[in-house]
Amino acid sequence: MQITVDKNPGGIEGLAVITPNIHRDERGYFVETWNSREMKEAGLDVDFVQDNQSMSQKGVLRGLHFQKNFPQCKLVRAVRGEVFDVAVDMREGSATYGKWYGVILSDQNMKQFLIPEGFAHGFLVLSDVAEFCYKVNDFWHPDDEGGIAWNDPAIGIKWPGVEGSYNGTPSAMGYTLDGDLPLILSDKDQKWEGINNR
Repeated sequence: MQITVDKNPGGIEGLAVITPNIHRDERGYFVETWNSREMKEAGLDVDFVQDNQSMSQKGVLRGLHFQKNFPQCKLVRAVRGEVFDVAVDMREGSATYGKWYGVILSDQNMKQFLIPEGFAHGFLVLSDVAEFCYKVNDFWHPDDEGGIAWNDPAIGIKWPGVEGSYNGTPSAMGYTLDGDLPLILSDKDQKWEGINNR
């Protein structure tokens, strides 16, 4: 079995969901997550320069983030637990500007999500704990970070299990996951404006 690539999911050009090559035997498994030769054959030619990893608890929502002057292509996956991962097209002039696509990434399906430059990115942790890994093709520039509101009605992301009513701000106040767990967002992620106010 080779790595398989689902290109342009949701009709959004440039996105790709990658299912890895998994080798299983009596010892467990070995996963081939990225093969530059196969990726180039699939039209994905990316030179990654940095790997990152984060850990979050259930109900944490990170995003929606991007870099303004040094945009990054990201290859993301969950190595432990489960997340709902989202990309929003912010490319000026794109036919799908403002559209979003989301995919479940978990340690069970082992899928990866390739998000090219020009997208905002975020994820919601659905399991008790999740460890999230991502490769990027440019370095992190802390003074270059931008974001858009995770609950912007102009985008309309359907976060699984999230309940609550939009009150005109990206505040997590009043939102829950699975009916009883309050959402957890950083202070900065509760201050981003909507996509139409950028």
